[in-house]
Amino acid sequence: MIPIRSLPVQTVLLTGATGFLGSHLASAFLSGGHKVAILKRAGSRLSRIQPLLPDLHVFNVEEGLEIPFQTLGRVDAVVHAATCYGRQEETALEIFETNTAFPLRLLEIAAFFNTDTFFNTDTILYKYLHAYSLSKHHFMEWGRHFADQGKIRFFNINLEHTYGADDSPSKFTTHVIRACLSNADVFNLTLGEQQRDFVHIDDVVAAYLLMLTKATGFERRFFEFGVGTGIAVSIRKFANIVHKLADSQTKLMFGALPYREHETMYSASDLTAIKALGWGCRYDLEAGLKQVIEMERKNR
Repeated sequence: MIPIRSLPVQTVLLTGATGFLGSHLASAFLSGGHKVAILKRAGSRLSRIQPLLPDLHVFNVEEGLEIPFQTLGRVDAVVHAATCYGRQEETALEIFETNTAFPLRLLEIAAFFNTDTFFNTDTILYKYLHAYSLSKHHFMEWGRHFADQGKIRFFNINLEHTYGADDSPSKFTTHVIRACLSNADVFNLTLGEQQRDFVHIDDVVAAYLLMLTKATGFERRFFEFGVGTGIAVSIRKFANIVHKLADSQTKLMFGALPYREHETMYSASDLTAIKALGWGCRYDLEAGLKQVIEMERKNR
């Protein structure tokens, strides 16, 4: 077991709160009794967090990244969940700015203001797969550098393929679920031999909460956590489970699309570190998908 001690209520600065993961984290941190501040762009859509706004301390990036630290008095932890996937045809420089330069500036400021821990949401994708994965890996390396210099504790969270109701329609998991629920004529896929670790959003949030409450008990300054189920499932099997649970008439066209260059063919999380904290998944894949499909049906 990793030697740890629990820490009570903390002041948390969260990025990406207007997104899928971030909005769930904001809600969970508030429910856990923590003081939660969010750092967002001035033009961000607030629909996901509208009910939470009265309880959140809201800051805009454009006003200066140091403002939350100066205003709140002390920030115990930064939880970085903002990201740019490059799905809206962003340039490599725009992706770099969002995924590397922005969090690096935030990390430097957090270290200056003596924040205990910086939680980084990382990717398990191959470093050179595309600009997104390259930029994420670069920031992780900067985090390790800061931790090695003793400036701040840096937790790097290697997050597997999260799924849940009302996720972004650009996500593969949501795309498959909604296509099957709408009984689209056909749905084109690769052969589906790639194996992925699909983890329910509720289990992901539970992992972050646990790490947050126990972070300062770690003697090491840099630590990596895998968050997933630890079980790899083929894309073909995932799509077939969704198809069955949705009672769909959609024809799944396996092999209609080619694999990406440098396609990752196997990914499953190493849960050793997170299990040492006492965490475990509530949902297996079928139970999780059943819950998501039921919620998606209600929201249609």
